Amino acid sequence: MNDSSIPNIPKVYPQLEAKCKEIGFTMPSDIYIGTLLKSLIASKLKGNVLELGTGIGLSLAWMIEGLDEHSNLISIDNDSELIGIAKEFFSYDPRIQLICTDGSTWINKYSGPAFDLIFADAWPGKYSELDETLQLLKVGGFYVIDDMNPQPSWPDGHAEKAENLVEYLKSREDFTMTKMNWSTGVILCTKKINMI
Repeated sequence: MNDSSIPNIPKVYPQLEAKCKEIGFTMPSDIYIGTLLKSLIASKLKGNVLELGTGIGLSLAWMIEGLDEHSNLISIDNDSELIGIAKEFFSYDPRIQLICTDGSTWINKYSGPAFDLIFADAWPGKYSELDETLQLLKVGGFYVIDDMNPQPSWPDGHAEKAENLVEYLKSREDFTMTKMNWSTGVILCTKKINMI
């Protein structure tokens, strides 16, 4: 998975990859999305960041590298085993809050400050509770999703869901959208002031 052309891979990354193999985790994030998230987060001083879908923490490792010392990151997953592994690697960092809960419930109950970046790598925030998630983003904030190119693991009907999601994001006049045929298929949206 590692690519020698990618600079500054997080020190913990090889350990996380080894843990993936050890537990048979088959849905790791692509390394390239990690580099993008790091760069975007680095543009947000004193940033407030949300990750929906911690997984084993591969993307989280990159995201943390982009945080400044005054930033905060909340990462959510409904799998207690995966959150437990992520805590082994990241609980030392007071900027990071790892929460094991249902993403849909959390999105609907959240009442804290808006986010500078949301990486939606789970069903909630991407295919459900989308409007509620986009509402949590500051003007100028980034909404990032990946796995938008057809994947062999997609069940029947998922391609249509992905197409509908793309069309909906394109229709939002309060967001700019860039669809990239890169990594696993990345969409980057930036929230703007809706002038209408």
